[in-house]
Amino acid sequence: MNKAQLVEAIADKVGGRQQAADAVDAVLDAIVRAVVAGDRVSVTGFGSFEKVDRPARYARNPQTGERVRVKKTSVPRFRAGQGFKDLVSGSKKLPRGGEVAVKKAPKGSLSGGVSARTTVKAAAKKATAKTAAARKTAVKKATAAKKTAVKKTAAAKKATAKKATPAKKTAKTAAAKKATAKKTAPAKKATAKKAPARKATARTTTAKKTAARKK
Repeated sequence: MNKAQLVEAIADKVGGRQQAADAVDAVLDAIVRAVVAGDRVSVTGFGSFEKVDRPARYARNPQTGERVRVKKTSVPRFRAGQGFKDLVSGSKKLPRGGEVAVKKAPKGSLSGGVSARTTVKAAAKKATAKTAAARKTAVKKATAAKKTAVKKTAAAKKATAKKATPAKKTAKTAAAKKATAKKTAPAKKATAKKAPARKATARTTTAKKTAARKK
């Protein structure tokens, strides 16, 4: 049975050939998209479709027998459900005509399968992890920026202090020189004033000696 024959087989049950074609296309498209995304599509009593990863391996070419390296790949896989297996093996009889061959979905199962819930939870966890990582990165960048700014400020203060220190030392040296000059100047003046007194004493002594000789 091909796709066209499948559409013809269900056309009477869904209200026409076009409706049947649309239903088949919609079902197949949903299954393919879910499996490609890594989700598992499970139909109770029929089977499940899933994506399987195959690691890199060596295989043999059936025509030449040559050993060939096969790359890592992903393939779709279908596993038949127990009800489907029982019908094929003959352990259970296939219902006639209009009866349902595959078991109906249990109540509540149409609100979302386990795999869909797992996928949603996984996506939420990934989003939370990405947000947390982004926040940590932002905090690290901000901390690094603050540390850099503090280091630059400290370096600038040190440079300013080094520049200001020689100027202060020069000012202190100039003030010390002025003070020394002031102290030295009165001492020189005092020495200069004392010199005439010595000369006057010498003159008086000479006059006394001359007077004594005359006598």
